Amino acid sequence: MSKAGIIISVLILLLVLERIFPAVTLRENFARLGRNFSMSFFNAVAGPLLVVPITVFASRVQWHWYPHYIIADLLLLDCWIYIWHRLNHRIPFLWRFHEVHHLDETLDATTALRFHFGEIILSALVRALVIIILGVPFLTVVIFEVIVTVAALFHHSNVAVPKWLEKPLSFVIVTPSIHFVHHHALRSDMDSNYSTVLSVWDHVFRSRSANPRTLQMKMGVENLSDVSLFRLVLRPFYRA
Repeated sequence: MSKAGIIISVLILLLVLERIFPAVTLRENFARLGRNFSMSFFNAVAGPLLVVPITVFASRVQWHWYPHYIIADLLLLDCWIYIWHRLNHRIPFLWRFHEVHHLDETLDATTALRFHFGEIILSALVRALVIIILGVPFLTVVIFEVIVTVAALFHHSNVAVPKWLEKPLSFVIVTPSIHFVHHHALRSDMDSNYSTVLSVWDHVFRSRSANPRTLQMKMGVENLSDVSLFRLVLRPFYRA
C-alpha cells in the first residue's frame, strides 16, 4: 500500500471510531471540518511541489560519516521532531505558523491535518539540513513520515482508548491522553508534551506536564478564538 493509502485508511478508521467510541461527545461542526481539510489540501499541494524536491535534494548531497541502521535513524528523526516542535512554541516567528494548528477549539483526527503550509515548508527546509548532516537515507525519511503522520492522527483523535490499554501504551508512545493536555488552552500545558511518536523525549528533556487529562479542558489558544479559513491562511503574515 502507498504512503497516501496508509494515511487515508488510518484517517477513515479513526473518524469512524471517534463517532462510535468518542472520548468527548462533540457536535459536528462542518465549517471547522472544512477548514481542517482545506489546510490539509494546501499541504498536499505543497508536498510534491516543494517538500518532496527539498527532501530528495538533501538525500543526494548528504554526508555519509557513520554506518546507518534504520532503527537508529528513526530514533534520531523522532528526537529531531521533538526539538523542532519545541522550537515552534519558543520562537515567535515559528509560533506564528504553528499557532494555526493550536487555534482548533476541538481535538480530533482532523486536527492532525491542520497545519499551515508555511510551517510544512519551513519544517522541510530545516529537516533537509538534518538529513544532509546525519546522512539519513531517503527511504528512511519516507518511512518516518508515514510513522509520524499515523502517530499524529492517533494522538489527536477523539477515540476513547480504554485505560487498561492507554496507560501501558503511554509509557512507549504518545497517546490521546498525553497530547490532549498539549492542546489545553492554558499556555503552561500547551508548552509541554512535545513528543510525537515516542513519549520518552518529554521525560528526557523534562517537558512532560504534571497535569492529567480531564475531559473538561478547553482546547485552543488562551484568550483567542478560531478564525475563518481565509484568516488562518493569512494569520502568520500579519499577527505579531
